[in-house]
Amino acid sequence: REIQDEELRKFSSRITSLLQNHDLGIETIDCLQRLFLIVSATKYDRKLDSKFVELLQTALCLPKCPEQVQALCAAILREMSPSNYIVLSCDEIQDAKLLSLVSSILLAQGNKKAEVLAVGQRVVKVLEGRLPESQSSRHLLPLLSKIISLSPASLTEDQTNLVNKRMVDWLRYASVQQGIAQPSGGFFSNPRARQPGPITEVDGAVATDFFTVLSIGQYYTEDQWLNMQAFSMLRKWLLCYGDGANSPHSDDRSEVDGSVMSMVSATSTSSRLLPPKERLREKAFEYCQRLIEQSNRRALKKPDGDLQKACLIEAVTIMDIICRQDASYVYRTLSCLKILHGRISGDHSYARALLPIAQFFLNHSETAAVDSEAIYRHLFTRIPAQLFHSPMLAFEFIQFCRDNVRFFTENLSLFRQSFPNLFKTTAWNSEFRDLLPALLGADTAIEIFHFLLDLPCLTAALDVQLRSASTPISERAAWDPAAKPASCLEAFPHPLYPSTFQYLLRTESAPRDSPERLAPLRQLLGSMASCPRVVQCADTVPVLLQLYFGVVKEFADGPLINQLVLVLLERSEQLYELPAFKADVHRVLSSQLVLLCKLHPSLIVELSKELLEFSGTVSNIRNKEGIFTSVVWAIGEYMSVSYDKRCTVEQINKFFEALEAMLFEITQLRPSASIPKYSPRVITVLMTTLTKLASRSQDLIPRMSLFLSKMRAFVQSPAMASVYSEEDSEEILTRATELMNLLKMPSVAQFVLTPPAEVASPRFHRDTNVSLPLAMKTASRLLERGTGFVPG
Repeated sequence: REIQDEELRKFSSRITSLLQNHDLGIETIDCLQRLFLIVSATKYDRKLDSKFVELLQTALCLPKCPEQVQALCAAILREMSPSNYIVLSCDEIQDAKLLSLVSSILLAQGNKKAEVLAVGQRVVKVLEGRLPESQSSRHLLPLLSKIISLSPASLTEDQTNLVNKRMVDWLRYASVQQGIAQPSGGFFSNPRARQPGPITEVDGAVATDFFTVLSIGQYYTEDQWLNMQAFSMLRKWLLCYGDGANSPHSDDRSEVDGSVMSMVSATSTSSRLLPPKERLREKAFEYCQRLIEQSNRRALKKPDGDLQKACLIEAVTIMDIICRQDASYVYRTLSCLKILHGRISGDHSYARALLPIAQFFLNHSETAAVDSEAIYRHLFTRIPAQLFHSPMLAFEFIQFCRDNVRFFTENLSLFRQSFPNLFKTTAWNSEFRDLLPALLGADTAIEIFHFLLDLPCLTAALDVQLRSASTPISERAAWDPAAKPASCLEAFPHPLYPSTFQYLLRTESAPRDSPERLAPLRQLLGSMASCPRVVQCADTVPVLLQLYFGVVKEFADGPLINQLVLVLLERSEQLYELPAFKADVHRVLSSQLVLLCKLHPSLIVELSKELLEFSGTVSNIRNKEGIFTSVVWAIGEYMSVSYDKRCTVEQINKFFEALEAMLFEITQLRPSASIPKYSPRVITVLMTTLTKLASRSQDLIPRMSLFLSKMRAFVQSPAMASVYSEEDSEEILTRATELMNLLKMPSVAQFVLTPPAEVASPRFHRDTNVSLPLAMKTASRLLERGTGFVPG
């Protein structure tokens, strides 16, 4: 990266000299390797001379150029792409390997249709002919795969039919004998040692059926390599060119009758009579059936076992594609996958293969009139509960749910009922946003709200569950069930905690159970607050809460909003002990509380008893100032006949007395005691709310005016001056003065502080929680200039 342009130019000149002298030996290879490292090790373009680039292209196309030099020249030219200096063409190239290298450079020039079309045409033309024995088609299949990704329309129907025929041969008719080892030479070479043996299965048995990617050999023949490559691109090829629009089996008959008749026809007719597209589909289906059969064998080596699982997933996915393109295969696949599901459902190592199986039943169970709920139940209840810690499975599981979320929400009640299980993937992997809206409904909203607030606690419990499962039995035997557990790990199997752990780790919804039982568990799991995974989970909760309230407000009615507000107030002090987490959650809850009150203003009257109790508790200011402020603001804004005819003067007086006592409590002078500092925002909101209430019950106006007049003494006292800054004091005093002036005109005060709906809507200045209409300041300024400006 530190090599300067001048140094690079000199180095390029040295390589130029070697290439011009046709010195393609070790020194040239070393220099090209170093040049490739230089041009690829930085994101900035390395400028190479046009003549040098031309020389690299010439060397690449030399008839007797060594393979290493060719590969390095191609790699350097790819790194430089796109470049105007590259003038290569694949039109006349006959050598398959050179065509592969040149085409890779042309495709790296960018998604130019002309380039892609030219490469595609040339690749198919070479595949069409018979290559010399020294050349191989397998250099061209990766190119073909890239071409159909970039531009599927670049191949004509005749060309796709040609490739269909070639793929049938590669998939179905590869040799079942192992390849021959390359002769090492020498006088004592043994001809018998080079005789090919039979291909074997993963369990060591001699293969008795056709070759597949799961067939094992020490060496592989050319057609066997093509077999493996063809299978690797089969899914992509079928999706691009395997649609069933021209299928001979698609007609106007009913789906079921048509499927049965097609199945009989397909099994009784020679596949050689089928058109190329249908014949490839038939051979691909047989190949996948063979892979499923091979996956039942016990692999002798772990890598072979991993390959079995990967091939099984791919095979089921391809069978699903084939069935979507031609319904005649549905019944043949159905029985096969039922047996497969029964065989692997209890083996966690095959859990990822259950997703494409479930996808198949989801796509085709209606066509085949099959009830697939047992498969979905196993997927939603067992898999997340036991394998939430597998990142790959969690990602694929969430993707599966995301892809089918509409079907699940409309047709499968089990999906919403299983949300506690689905939340485990969120708690462990922090990935859930797209599914949350689909899980929310009037029946699950409250329980999901509790669950969201307990997500960090759930993460800690899952960590304990994992560690407990891996704890040696001898160590667990030493724990005393009669003694109080000393750690979370000891608490997991302890008789005091099993029900609470079971409730938190439940697999299905339990709306009737009380979340209050988790309080001891939150305290116990508090020791894990510094765990990175718990902290990461805690960071996602505020985002999920914002999303939650955004969805709930779309369907929530009055009773649900009332219930949600009560739970919000209750849970605001029952959170996992993580200071940053509590602060972030309180911030979200306070803002959402205001929105809920705007959505259903009558809740202030309907929940007056609970709100009165909450707003009359001083500790709520210290522990959750934002939520307390929002509650007080909402009381002042919506405790009015304008919003609910049931609002009475008695209720207004009760709220006034409670909030007046609260304001007096936090503003009284205590010369001998330490003075707790409350934010100016709390004080100004309390003053404003009290003034609003007084304007609606005018007997309270003298009382409120007297209180406001004492605020100057409070602010200017030495004790308060030591606590509040000059700006804070000015803010409190200004608001008190404005409110006191306003109360001098009761009718104006009522209009300003409780404006009619037609006046309230277009307010020119509004802060979400605390500010008043512009009219308030206007009235205050009029009073300050003299009574002559005041009407009447």
